[in-house]
Amino acid sequence: MNAPHDTPMSPSFPSRLPDVGTTIFTVMSALAAEKGAVNLGQGFPDFGCDPRIVDAVANAMRDGHNQYPPMAGAAPLRQAISDKIANLYGRRYDATSEITVTAGATQALLTAILCTVHPGDEVIVVEPTYDSYLPSIELAGGKPVFVTLDAPDYAIPFDKLAAAITPKTRLLLINTPHNPTGTVWRAEDMRKLEEIVRGTNVLILSDEVYEHMVYDGAPHESVARYPELAQRSFVVSSFGKTYHVTGWKIGYVAAPAALTAEFRKVHQFNVFTVNTPMQVGLAEYMKDPAPYLDLPAFYQKKRDYFRAGLANSRFRLLPCTGTYFQCVDYSAISDLPEAEFAQWLTGEIGVAAIPVSAFYHEAHESGVVRFCFAKQEATLATALDRLARL
Repeated sequence: MNAPHDTPMSPSFPSRLPDVGTTIFTVMSALAAEKGAVNLGQGFPDFGCDPRIVDAVANAMRDGHNQYPPMAGAAPLRQAISDKIANLYGRRYDATSEITVTAGATQALLTAILCTVHPGDEVIVVEPTYDSYLPSIELAGGKPVFVTLDAPDYAIPFDKLAAAITPKTRLLLINTPHNPTGTVWRAEDMRKLEEIVRGTNVLILSDEVYEHMVYDGAPHESVARYPELAQRSFVVSSFGKTYHVTGWKIGYVAAPAALTAEFRKVHQFNVFTVNTPMQVGLAEYMKDPAPYLDLPAFYQKKRDYFRAGLANSRFRLLPCTGTYFQCVDYSAISDLPEAEFAQWLTGEIGVAAIPVSAFYHEAHESGVVRFCFAKQEATLATALDRLARL
């Protein structure tokens, strides 16, 4: 027993993620708020969703859909997802055994990694990369193996990708359309990937949350289109991105039955299931495919408006063929490192951006920052007016 004057000792333990701090998105959003800057940093819309989807969820609540749904997700929503994938990409996933509704795409990614990666397994990561991938691999005890993309075209170096595969490779993470670069994989890229993994035991985790944001008439090349890839892949997507409801945190995973069985073993113990009325509401809303079929044109209009506004600036526009992100080279404006330039831009010009260097595992300076154009036209107009000072 401690004496009355003794100070109680706080327990200590080693961190599971010792190198993880506050994300760059949180830092830049806080700085944008402090400085009154237009926040084109974090990737979420500043406009509302379709009122019909809110009504569908409200109706589901009023109709009594307020208790636990099945662990894998409400059956009508899983069937709607199966139908959508079949109609768009030509592969029919069984709604009962091959589709799982998740608490957003980030949970889906973590769960796919935890269910496949054992301590010491190698996981190939194409960087710049979304910030949840590496902590998820670390939590699973895996070893990331990096294949690096470089500005300005961020082309996939397939020779390096092939060379990265070893007998220890368990999983390969891909992301198309790609955050943060705005590039997309084409059919020839998928064919090259087929050749690389053919005859191996490598699994694929395909992050396709921006699947409905591919521009200039090009199709989204889901791994679901390619039987050789689909048989070894977890395909992840996001209702939050598609329907402008990022705060709802609902996504899904489509995978062959054997992979799905392993996925659900972990899923049932890290979230069990996802809130019922939103699932029922989404299933009802998905009866009309127009909202996601029309999304490429909706965001291409914003992309084109934003690019036109920067065309005569000293920023050099990099290609944007997908996502709602535009990368720019600022080397004609400043020689500051990317993080410092982003902070200067936020504080002095009043527009927040994200340094692309934040998406690499170690120092990698290209003189590039990322803007998000998923904003109202008035928001983009204000940002463009401020950026015109440069």
